[in-house]
Amino acid sequence: MDKPKILIIEDEEKIARVLELELTYEGYEVQKALDGLEGFRLYQKESWDLILLDVMLPGISGIEVLRRIRSNDPHTIVIMLTAKDSVEDKVSGLDLGANDYMTKPFQIEELLARIRASMRVHKQSVVGEFNQDWIIVGDLKLNEVTREVLRGEMSIELTPREFDLLAFLMSHSRQVLRREQLLNHVWGYDYYGDTNVIDVYIRYLRNKIDKPFHSPLIHTVRGVGYVLKESK
Repeated sequence: MDKPKILIIEDEEKIARVLELELTYEGYEVQKALDGLEGFRLYQKESWDLILLDVMLPGISGIEVLRRIRSNDPHTIVIMLTAKDSVEDKVSGLDLGANDYMTKPFQIEELLARIRASMRVHKQSVVGEFNQDWIIVGDLKLNEVTREVLRGEMSIELTPREFDLLAFLMSHSRQVLRREQLLNHVWGYDYYGDTNVIDVYIRYLRNKIDKPFHSPLIHTVRGVGYVLKESK
């Protein structure tokens, strides 16, 4: 199973480093940014389970970073960090969709407990949200009714044929599927074209659901076909 991913956006380098070390020790995959613009760039680049976001940042403020995140992402957990016990900061952050806040200085044990609690609540809400209409493999989710595809919190646009191919791969995750199987189920038994069409469409899918992300899900089994599964 992949490690939960946490992004730290904190301009005080010593605090950011301590958080990075503690969270890495706890088993999280961690990256950090020391200003708002760099933090938002890293947020856009990858999918995150949780963001620790300082309110007072150079570049753009933590409140502005949160506003940009929540403009199209209601799901990623955001815990605000503030150096002052300011009601205005807390209200602004919570109104914009922050999940929690911590006032500096804080005990690392309390922060770790808040992180675990936030992730637990988030996991329960995701399980409730993605019902029987969704197929889920790792952080990839496909809805057969609405024909939506999400990797992490990012929506992925697919052509009808790409969607059908991905749906078949996901519904048979961890099974090695021969090109002939894929051809028959996605293109139909009366299709007389070259099986190389499978390789072409697998490449299309990889460009959309694998290449922009950290870990590939579609794997080639040489001489046999393809399998969709989480990377170890």
